[in-house]
Amino acid sequence: MVRTHRAKALKGAYLALVLAFLYIPIVIMIALSFNKSVSRAEWTGFTLDWYAKLFQSKQIMAALRVTLEVAVLATAVSTVIGTLGAIGMHAMNTGMANVLVNMSYLPMTTPDIVTGVSLMLMFVFTKVPMGKWTMLMAHIAFDTPYVLFSVMPKLRQMNPNLYEAALDLGCSPLQALYKVILPEISPGIVTGALLAFTMSLDDFVISYFTSNTDQNLAMIVYSAARRGVEPTMYALSTLMFVAIMALLLAVNRRSGLENM
Repeated sequence: MVRTHRAKALKGAYLALVLAFLYIPIVIMIALSFNKSVSRAEWTGFTLDWYAKLFQSKQIMAALRVTLEVAVLATAVSTVIGTLGAIGMHAMNTGMANVLVNMSYLPMTTPDIVTGVSLMLMFVFTKVPMGKWTMLMAHIAFDTPYVLFSVMPKLRQMNPNLYEAALDLGCSPLQALYKVILPEISPGIVTGALLAFTMSLDDFVISYFTSNTDQNLAMIVYSAARRGVEPTMYALSTLMFVAIMALLLAVNRRSGLENM
């Protein structure tokens, strides 16, 4: 009993230490975003001025527009490609499907800097002018596997006879797709879309290498950090953290409801 109690205490202390290491810097950043003083060394009172200045900045608003446009478009396209790809791979024979699944893991396991440099070289080689649209294509490339692997488990859980039953009852293959298959796998599609949007919203490395003058919010934060962080960057980082955390909580809650 004593050993069990001691082991639980050590596990709890270790978990608390890890959580403190991860989240105390974020808590400090959030607190500084409400600090009236420009200095990080002293607290002079509560203010929302930095958030007001944040929304008055034309550069940040332009970056926000680019970020949302790229994230929304990348999510929409990658959701369609990933869903159709998952359905096609599920219908293949096991050998070919396994090959494609393993290939689809590569964008998720390859370091971001390798992916970013590779895509940059491809755009340079093909003489595609880099900007918002090349950034969008890059985001579609790394978002699609997240949708693919969110949809695949739902296809495996689906009754394999539903599609044939729909065809026997008079549906065309296209009607069977959107009346039977898509409703059955819709939880996986939504989860994949939320993950894709989160990854696109938060990306810096790949965006940095595949864009030119068009900057997203992560690139704005990086540029500001090189010059010396201003309090408006604390406010911007806080809002990005809250938005991403909310999306991740939505994904986890949806996954939990699906597993009940």
